Amino acid sequence: LGICNGFQALIKLGLVPYGEIRDMDDKCPTLTYNTIGRHQSRYVTTRVASVQSPWMLKSSVGDLHTIPVSHGEGRFVAPRAEVKRLIAAGQIATQYVGADGKPSMDIDANPNGSLEAIEGIFSPDGRVFGKMGHSERRGPYVGVNIPGDKHQPLFESGAEYFR
Repeated sequence: LGICNGFQALIKLGLVPYGEIRDMDDKCPTLTYNTIGRHQSRYVTTRVASVQSPWMLKSSVGDLHTIPVSHGEGRFVAPRAEVKRLIAAGQIATQYVGADGKPSMDIDANPNGSLEAIEGIFSPDGRVFGKMGHSERRGPYVGVNIPGDKHQPLFESGAEYFR
């Protein structure tokens, strides 16, 4: 599991989306600067788009989570053909969504301008998961004034599977 900078490391190595360390080129997905050109730090809503991963054992497609983000280089970009391949393979894990629960390119929902509103992706076997949102930044006294379900059960799922 790689969150934020960890996701950047996983994608630069090729572990997501390919499941192996490999040389990367301009035909490979990457993370780059937010379209707004500056750091974003706030809560967003994400939607589970695929559960084809041990990290999603306790989640269902369509689950919405309110997650903090804090990054300046979180925009997911890839050639259109590669994005289509990831969608077809069920490797798009999570997406930024608007108030209607649908993936959105609006900056209020998608703080970095990621293609297809992609917030996280899996390796082909689902064992490697990279995402931008900080699911670990939660607790009984964190973000209590912000509505939404802040508990994304990634860690419980991973612990159950990898135990």
